Order: sequence, then structure tokens, then C-alpha cells
Amino acid sequence: MSESNSVLIGRKPAMNYVLACITLFHSGAKQVNIKARGKSISHAIDVVEIVRRKFLPDAKIAAISIGTDQLSPQDGETNNLTNVSTIEIVLER
Repeated sequence: MSESNSVLIGRKPAMNYVLACITLFHSGAKQVNIKARGKSISHAIDVVEIVRRKFLPDAKIAAISIGTDQLSPQDGETNNLTNVSTIEIVLER
């Protein structure tokens, strides 16, 4: 799967990401990869459930992977590394 079939979840309203997923499916993508980090993880789950339950009932969850990214300290911070949880959900049609 190419990176062009990825939707990166952030702070925008959920329907923006739902529209992005639906657009990818209607443009011919067989799989869409939804990625989120930190506090956006629950937002990503909401997006997946809206896509599945309201718009594309034939879309199935193919895979879910969770992990941790280690981020470098930002300016002014003394800690070495910060751990941030990640999730990747693959929807397929």
C-alpha cells in the first residue's frame, strides 16, 4: 500500500477525515490506512466507526497496529526522549 492511501488524523473535525477516506475509496483505493498519535487516537477510532457505520457498510477493518514513537526533546526541555502512542488502522473494501 502506498503512502498516498494514508489519512493522518489531527485536530480537524472528524467529518474532514471521513470525507478523505471516502474520497480515497471512490478514487479506486482498495485499502486506506488511518494513522494517529497521542490524543488523536480516539479521534481516529471515531473516524473509522463513522466510515463503517454511516457511509460504507461494506468497509472492513483489515488490520490494527499499535506502537510507541520516541520523540526528541523540544527546545528548552531537559528530558531525553518522550514516548508517544501510535495507532494504524487499515480499512479495506
